[in-house]
Amino acid sequence: MDEKTRTELEAAAFRRLVQHFRERTDVQNIDLMNLAGFCRNCLSKWYRAAAEERGVAMSDPDARETVYGMPYDEWRKKYQKEASAEQKQKFSESPAGKEHKH
Repeated sequence: MDEKTRTELEAAAFRRLVQHFRERTDVQNIDLMNLAGFCRNCLSKWYRAAAEERGVAMSDPDARETVYGMPYDEWRKKYQKEASAEQKQKFSESPAGKEHKH
């Protein structure tokens, strides 16, 4: 496979992942962190870092809007629920919980 095709496939997979996250507003970030070790915020930070590596200035709010499909505060008001004690406990015990600050 040539480099251009590989990049196009990776970009398509990224777009599909972002679309999936936008559609699955029922899945909370803490659940993603507890199960996969990353969440929407992590993905937006990786996106911003990739932009900056290529000389493209991007703020955290702009990167989050790319992933969330709306301003982060708006998404939080619409979809974010208070984490349960069980979710918080699981997160605090996980490697992701020890490494990440959200």
